[in-house]
Amino acid sequence: MFVLASASPRRRQLLEPFVDFEIRPADIDESARPGEQPQAYVARLAAEKAAAVATGRDRSTVVLAADTTVDVDGRIVGKPFDAADARSILARLSGRAHRVHTGVAVGSEVFVVTTGVRFVALSASDIDWYVSTGEPLDAAGAYAIQGRGGAFVAAIEGSFSNVVGLPLAETLAALARAGIAVPVATGTDRTGPAPTR
Repeated sequence: MFVLASASPRRRQLLEPFVDFEIRPADIDESARPGEQPQAYVARLAAEKAAAVATGRDRSTVVLAADTTVDVDGRIVGKPFDAADARSILARLSGRAHRVHTGVAVGSEVFVVTTGVRFVALSASDIDWYVSTGEPLDAAGAYAIQGRGGAFVAAIEGSFSNVVGLPLAETLAALARAGIAVPVATGTDRTGPAPTR
């Protein structure tokens, strides 16, 4: 049995073409610890989510959990609190590179995949328009690369699906290692390149 410990519609949509699963979102404290680095943060949250959902389940159940964050100069940038925060985040990303980290836990295996992303320069009207769509309010880093936010991406280095919320090739390979039947499981490289600054 395979359980996805996430309420994210994006993670569900990425996995659905490849494998059947049950959805059981994890309820944990997602606050960062003082001084916690972005990669360590997403790895810890993925592991904690998986453990929370696995508790009390049969040991044969494989739980997949993930957490994604944007990293700007080594600082964690999660989902915006409100429209004003979304504007502030987008202004910080404008015209520069950042990294997107996703921590993935599949059973006892935990890994992090990193993708480099570079934004075009955004005008105030670009930011106002995008925030008015509501899309930035439910995305780490205040943008959805698979949606309207993709218009702001000048370059990407690494996994596109990782920026969406789940590094698909690496995750399917991990599921195969955990004994879940998947039609493809070729992802072996778990480290994405750092962005060019």
